[in-house]
Amino acid sequence: MNAVEFHGVSKSYAIYDSPGDRLSELLSLNRIKRHRDFLALDGLSFEVGRGQTFCIVGQNGSGKSTLLQIVAGILQPSGGTVAVNGRVSALLELGAGFNPEFTGRDNVYLNGSILGLTTRQIDERYREIENFAEIGDFINQPVKTYSSGMIVRLAFAVAINVDPEILLVDEALAVGDIYFRQRCMRKVHELRSRGVTILFVSHAVSDVKAIGDRALWLDHGRLVELGDPDHVVARYLAAMVEKDSTYLIRRAAAQERREGPGAVHAPEIVDTIPNIDHRYGDGRAEVLGIGIFDEMGRPLHLLEPCTRILVRISVRAKAEVPLPIVGFMLRNQLGIDFSGTNTAREGYELAAMRPGDVYTVDFYVDLPELYPASFSFSPAVADGTLMGYAMCDWIDNAVALQMARSEGQIYGYLHLPCRVEVNSRVRGFGGAGETARPAWKAEPPAPPSVEKSIG
Repeated sequence: MNAVEFHGVSKSYAIYDSPGDRLSELLSLNRIKRHRDFLALDGLSFEVGRGQTFCIVGQNGSGKSTLLQIVAGILQPSGGTVAVNGRVSALLELGAGFNPEFTGRDNVYLNGSILGLTTRQIDERYREIENFAEIGDFINQPVKTYSSGMIVRLAFAVAINVDPEILLVDEALAVGDIYFRQRCMRKVHELRSRGVTILFVSHAVSDVKAIGDRALWLDHGRLVELGDPDHVVARYLAAMVEKDSTYLIRRAAAQERREGPGAVHAPEIVDTIPNIDHRYGDGRAEVLGIGIFDEMGRPLHLLEPCTRILVRISVRAKAEVPLPIVGFMLRNQLGIDFSGTNTAREGYELAAMRPGDVYTVDFYVDLPELYPASFSFSPAVADGTLMGYAMCDWIDNAVALQMARSEGQIYGYLHLPCRVEVNSRVRGFGGAGETARPAWKAEPPAPPSVEKSIG
């Protein structure tokens, strides 16, 4: 027998434009409908086996909390059938089931009684509840004096200590601090190992993938995907990225309409591409050129360790590019993608590009001590966000430069900045006080700030 079964479950709410419409419908002799129906859940069917951890994901307003409230018996479905087999303990809305005028202790006994425990059974569990909540003397104060985090602590402590067969957890844990959330997740794992059925609603997809046996994706009350958590979460995140990109594209288009016509031309343009091993993209924008310079704008023919270089890339739009991203990839002599960056990664939001617009983007890069080998730069321009984009133009290995030999030996690919001390005292390790540093050992210089400019 399954712990929870939903068969064609729907939940409808009547939406009235005004309180007067509600009263008018109630008093109407011929039952004139003055409301519109809102389906929070629409023909939902699924099963949760005993001992499973069943996770539910979806946007706000997709029906996740309504689903849990139906399982808890707080709401009744408008259609379909629901079967729940086992004692249910629920951690739903913040402070749900707590009387704010009662003390925390009184609320422990009140909630335990509602869940079917006797006073003696609650007495046996009370010390464990108090210890897990860790709210100190506030346990004897009215709940209305609690912070949101304290309410969650007490509510979770009660929910897990009433020997539930089915535990319902809504997004309430997001309110807790990192220390308490870690304790809660450990407790969830412990309950899983004891065979407790868990229905878990969360926007933290990492938690869903970590504890879920199965996952359900809800969208506007309808089941979109049901199955393995990794697969469901991947599809859910992909849909959210696509939605976010669509929103940003529309916003950029609206901004463009407000600003009116007029092509943008960078005052300085790099128009040379020394080498093209491979080139691909949809062609809506193109890389005009790439150059590697020193800070004074002089072309470089050799890379020097521990210096700052300027990577300048010019791009031109041939069609609408609402969310342009310009960047480059640095590869070593083995063809390994060694390092890379782009405008979005560095927090620079480029304005939407229209046909004919030309941007020149400058990246100021501080080189570490690298193994003396050949390094190539691959420039690119794309349209979208870091989570989802379409490549407009990518040029493999457009520029290759040799790294000069460092004064010291390089072990591996690069040398990390390092300071050596001998017989020093470090705070918190075998003694108190400031770290003792030999007077003859100077601090390493602070790294220079990264500059970004366009045009």
